[in-house]
Amino acid sequence: MIEIIPAIIPKSFADFTEKLSQVSRYVPVVQIDICDGKFTGEKSWPYSIAPDPDFARIIKEEEGFPFWEEVTFEIDLMVENPDLVVDEWVHAGAERIVVHFESFPDAPSTQTFINTFKEKFFSPGSAVSVGVGLAINMDTPLEEIEPLFPCIDFLQCMGIARIGYQGEPFDERVLGRVSDLRARYPDLVISVDGGVSEDSAPKLESAGANRLVVGSAIFRSGDISGTIDTLRNGKHYSTENN
Repeated sequence: MIEIIPAIIPKSFADFTEKLSQVSRYVPVVQIDICDGKFTGEKSWPYSIAPDPDFARIIKEEEGFPFWEEVTFEIDLMVENPDLVVDEWVHAGAERIVVHFESFPDAPSTQTFINTFKEKFFSPGSAVSVGVGLAINMDTPLEEIEPLFPCIDFLQCMGIARIGYQGEPFDERVLGRVSDLRARYPDLVISVDGGVSEDSAPKLESAGANRLVVGSAIFRSGDISGTIDTLRNGKHYSTENN
């Protein structure tokens, strides 16, 4: 059974809290998409109102993320210079961090970030243990990132052309990418983010994805519990093909 991870692009702290309340009882992990308006076209909370007092309290550990006792948080940093903000998100309570390959100048600088991150947050002597994943856009050649695979905990393939927005059309090319990766790297944890729906989810699972990050297909469905169950079990696909 594939893992379904709801994705939230929070417009505000209130919006963040409300969307978490809708999914926290159904899944163990939620992804929070953080957009700085530079790497992506628009800003999300907490960068939409800076400095944000709610985020300030969270990173000072005066309070935790909403529903932190029920779910764990994967933070997708769609930002320029993720090294400047990643510490804040770890202190806020992230258990997994996703950084985008395209937010770095080149592969060596990406490698440096990952090495530094793991020394601080994943080494045997560190106080916390936070996983790190690398996201790649559809047009980024795999050859550029393959040397980084031994250093990351998972790879996040973007399934849409324009990141930072929910409801974007699914890019079918990601199916071939996932299939190729699974054939060559059978132990690699592959996540797909963007364009995931009841139609595309079973195809992605068949291609070899381990995790599916889902935004609008869940929150615009009108039946959050049923949609998560359908995505998790591939019911829509099975019905069409029987």
